[in-house]
Amino acid sequence: MNHKSRLEKISDVQWHLEPTGKMRVPVVVYADGELLREMDDKALEQAVNVAGLPGIVKASFCMPDAHWGYGFPIGGVAAFDPSQGGVVSAGGVGFDISCGVRTLLTGLTERDVRPRLEELADGLFRAVPAGVGSTGKINLDDRRMKDMLEGGARWAVEQGWGDPADLRRTEEGGCIEGADPGAVSVRARERQRREMGTLGAGNHYLELQLVEQVFDGEIARGFGLEKGQLVVSMHCGSRGLGHQIGTDYLKEMLRAAPAHGIDLPDKELACVPIQSKVGKAYLGAMRAGINCALANRQILTCLVRGVFQQVFGPDAGNNGPWPAMLYDVSHNTCKVERHQVQGRLRELHVHRKGGTRAFGPGHPELPGEVRPFGQPVLIGGSMGTCSYILAGTTASEDEAFSSACHGAGRVMSRNQAKKQWKGRDVMEKLARQGILIRAAGFKGIAEEAPQAYKDVTRVVETAHRAGLARLVARLVPIACVKG
Repeated sequence: MNHKSRLEKISDVQWHLEPTGKMRVPVVVYADGELLREMDDKALEQAVNVAGLPGIVKASFCMPDAHWGYGFPIGGVAAFDPSQGGVVSAGGVGFDISCGVRTLLTGLTERDVRPRLEELADGLFRAVPAGVGSTGKINLDDRRMKDMLEGGARWAVEQGWGDPADLRRTEEGGCIEGADPGAVSVRARERQRREMGTLGAGNHYLELQLVEQVFDGEIARGFGLEKGQLVVSMHCGSRGLGHQIGTDYLKEMLRAAPAHGIDLPDKELACVPIQSKVGKAYLGAMRAGINCALANRQILTCLVRGVFQQVFGPDAGNNGPWPAMLYDVSHNTCKVERHQVQGRLRELHVHRKGGTRAFGPGHPELPGEVRPFGQPVLIGGSMGTCSYILAGTTASEDEAFSSACHGAGRVMSRNQAKKQWKGRDVMEKLARQGILIRAAGFKGIAEEAPQAYKDVTRVVETAHRAGLARLVARLVPIACVKG
């Protein structure tokens, strides 16, 4: 069925697909005309399938970066009410549980950095293990593995990886409650024993970026951002552990769904009731995966700080940890949150697959320093293109359960990209633009060529115009470490 032809235009950046057939709620798509034309039909079909799941509330949402994924579209957001038979879906979270972005503030300028950029890029590449199957120096025994899965970034700080001040600028204070290491398979834990403090591969990166433009001076100052300043952004997740949790529970959900009377339009959309035995086990394992990702980014932060202090000297920063934390946001999660629906506050399980939480100004879960401005929303671009920092809005609560986009969104598969570009050519072209690339191999560079992604500027401008988040600053890369 051609779902695009049935979309009703609500505004220049919002489209609705009213329920038909097995749909329980509408589909809401945030996109301008160009993004809508680029959106693959499969992503919209998946959003329609999500709209038919038990207990779904309000709508099945597609963010401006939405594209085809596993079960749910990537860039899909959906909330479910457990009191109404709501479900949880491993495909609605994704395989890289809590893949996210963390941004650090250096206070340095391009003039400070350019003379030592090669040294800095080489140092980061040596210090941060990257690539498929990369391993670090940390080897977790069973006890430490359990503590890490329960404690997240808090555990990492207790082990000496960073500072307690970092936790204030991390979602959930660095540790989500309700993690159940016992629900994580032996295979998942084995895959993670040597992968803490590693970047991984694919679209993961560690990037040095300059603040090229400020759109909202007041919020930028509140976030500690200035034009010309260097920031460090890292994009990575829960590595092998998260992938294995997703794999394990998709199989469990597929087996369990029929017993709960769930008729799946697509086996990739496997799900179970939130309050079922399998549902509770998955949520416990998924939260352990979130904590793993938070701990991983915390360890990486410490490795990055070591390189900066080696290159610029231990006293280069101000008092406190340096480079300092701006914020850490997670994608690929299912979180219990309270939201207003039809004038009533309801406790919902909000799936964000390739979506960023975007709480508005004054939200009680935000740290006091940024609370007046709204949550920092960190949007990574594709390799070699700009990234953005936005702020959550109060309007986003009404729009899409305080959710925004998470990145550029692919328009081309990795296999297609490898056929079209050679990694060495992409790397040399970026070098001519003043962007250094350090990577474990050329194949990953070809897969992540900038042209394989949507225009991130168009994506974030759509999110801004739709009220999902507010534009604050644009960042441009000068060096990037890739897996």
